[in-house]
Amino acid sequence: MNKLEKVFENKKAFIPFVVADDPDFDTTVKNVLTLANNGADIIELGIPFSDPVADGPIIQAADLRAFDAGVNTKVVFDIVKKIREFTKIPIIFLTYTNIVYKYGYEKFCQKCHNLDIDGLVIPDLPLEEQEDLSKYTTQYNISLIQLIAPTSGARIAKIATHAEGFIYMVSSMGVTGKREDFSNELGSTIEEIRKVTDVPIAIGFGIHSVQQAKELSEIADGIIIGSAVVEMINKGKDLVNYSQEIRQAI
Repeated sequence: MNKLEKVFENKKAFIPFVVADDPDFDTTVKNVLTLANNGADIIELGIPFSDPVADGPIIQAADLRAFDAGVNTKVVFDIVKKIREFTKIPIIFLTYTNIVYKYGYEKFCQKCHNLDIDGLVIPDLPLEEQEDLSKYTTQYNISLIQLIAPTSGARIAKIATHAEGFIYMVSSMGVTGKREDFSNELGSTIEEIRKVTDVPIAIGFGIHSVQQAKELSEIADGIIIGSAVVEMINKGKDLVNYSQEIRQAI
């Protein structure tokens, strides 16, 4: 059992998502610490990318704000370094293949290891193309987190057997963004996953309300909330109460 899996040992995990450098360096650090101190169990930190295929308009807009602030991979690492002065909360990166490839697979993983980054979520890197990167994530003890959707079909068992850290369960088709309805196949897909692995399962994509978090946490081991948190940050809304309410609900 690795560090991420241990988070899920005795409770449901709350995993909020924050775009690095949105709207700036200091605010990102402040928001991560606010979430860490008010119920978050893992922080998913997004590295802004010019073509984020899995992200909807709210997160795309946050990426653009970060680009306006001058974000690059070095800035993101510096943000984590600053965060690490105040908290040891597990942090995972949401990023895309080109960012890691351009930085250099081994160099990127070594840097993540030095900053105590626990995992990587890379939506555009399918299981069959992970070997070049996974040898370094394994070497540096970083979980390469697999994504599974109800539409993964015959590939569900194959992906699940390679899972480490936790499985990112995609709630429905399409890109990120707040939703009112989720796939009717979520429950059966999770049952299928549990037949082949004990790795925890966290549901993401579209969750925004306390009630949704409560209901979905009943069938999963954790809840990932992205667009709703990013939107609150952009509008200057109170993360403290929201984070505490989600924590209590799940």
